[in-house]
Amino acid sequence: MSTPPNAIEVTHLSKQYKEATSLALNDVSFKVRRGEIYGILGPNGAGKTTLMSILFGSIKPTMGSFSIVGLTYKDTSLRYKIGVVPQEYALYPTLTARENLHYFGSLYGLKGKQLKALTDEALERVALASVANKKIAHFSGGMKRRINLVAGILHSPEVLFLDEPTVGVDVQSKNIIIDYLKELNRGGMSILYTSHHLQEAQDFCDRVGILNEGQLLKEDTPQNLITEVQAFNLEEAFIQVTSKR
Repeated sequence: MSTPPNAIEVTHLSKQYKEATSLALNDVSFKVRRGEIYGILGPNGAGKTTLMSILFGSIKPTMGSFSIVGLTYKDTSLRYKIGVVPQEYALYPTLTARENLHYFGSLYGLKGKQLKALTDEALERVALASVANKKIAHFSGGMKRRINLVAGILHSPEVLFLDEPTVGVDVQSKNIIIDYLKELNRGGMSILYTSHHLQEAQDFCDRVGILNEGQLLKEDTPQNLITEVQAFNLEEAFIQVTSKR
């Protein structure tokens, strides 16, 4: 079977929640190429988390379709090909960092020496090896974010979904997270990332899509978007694009 050219394909995706008067997502279509970092940018309430929740498989769209590495959730193998790092911490506070990672790794069939080696390597990479046996409840927000990330990538997914991965973290944790993600991407991992941190996205993403009020208004490389609207940076371009609504 040939390798699908795109990591993610989203086609005319819409979502209307029960009793809502408007669409949370309105006819959204885009593609994420293999090996690409694609950012979905938008203010709070734009529909970013709804979009990610659909792609995670946790909620169903009202209309439209999507595929990930050419598969849908009807294919049981898909769950092993994706990694999910939600905005909310998906960690057990009464377990240690190591115990959390062993648990999440085991869900993907990792075990024994392989699981231990991957856990040790990842903890070292995010500068948390020295606190591996400390309970998550005693971690700072930035430390939790780093463990949250590692829990989503231990099984080496082909596609990684990140929902606001650096929200509320200190500068040190943010730099560690972004540097690690760039390293994973250089290794071939495709990344779909949501954020409202526009300077971070400008430096991090190969391409971005601007989502506002459930609609994807524009997509391109950060530099092309900046040039198109004659802006100084991505934040200024974002303001110009969304204010035309």
